[in-house]
Amino acid sequence: MTSATRSDVRPLRVLAISGSLRARASNTSLLRLAMKVAPDDMTIVMYDGLASLPHFNPDDDVGVPPAPVLALRAQVGEADGLLICSPEYAHGMPGSLKNALDWLVSALEPIGMPVLLVSASPSGAEHAHAQLLEVLRTMSMQVVDGGAHKFSRAKIGPNDEITAPELVAALTAGFAQLAEVSAARTPIE
Repeated sequence: MTSATRSDVRPLRVLAISGSLRARASNTSLLRLAMKVAPDDMTIVMYDGLASLPHFNPDDDVGVPPAPVLALRAQVGEADGLLICSPEYAHGMPGSLKNALDWLVSALEPIGMPVLLVSASPSGAEHAHAQLLEVLRTMSMQVVDGGAHKFSRAKIGPNDEITAPELVAALTAGFAQLAEVSAARTPIE
């Protein structure tokens, strides 16, 4: 009996979530650039519903939740892993990202989900990164720590490439770890 190799199976499907709602967010740009350094056997899909999520209210999570929440949970359920990139606002993660995570707390889809977490802001995002690590681990996700990085549009080159070699190295290593953790994951039924 032979074992399947990565080339024998479908590409790893990763849902990318930017923690920023800004139209020209550096974190969203960083996710798009990360797609360029992702391995060939990985498909990254951008989540674009953060702004449409209602404010989390446990009373609204009884029975059938609101449609944007169902869509988020479905996209998470279809993914083999997540890539979250978050800025830091006032020494913490943005409220919109925390709101999305709150909607996932009672869902089965994210349990055991591998997550590559990268936090990036001009100040380094250490506080937001620490908060996100705590929240994601509390939610029983398998976190691959891609680190907190100093990042701004100044680190995007003229050909839309990341000009910070340490960030490219962190993303490359993170993608490899994400694939490894995902391959070892036993999905929740």
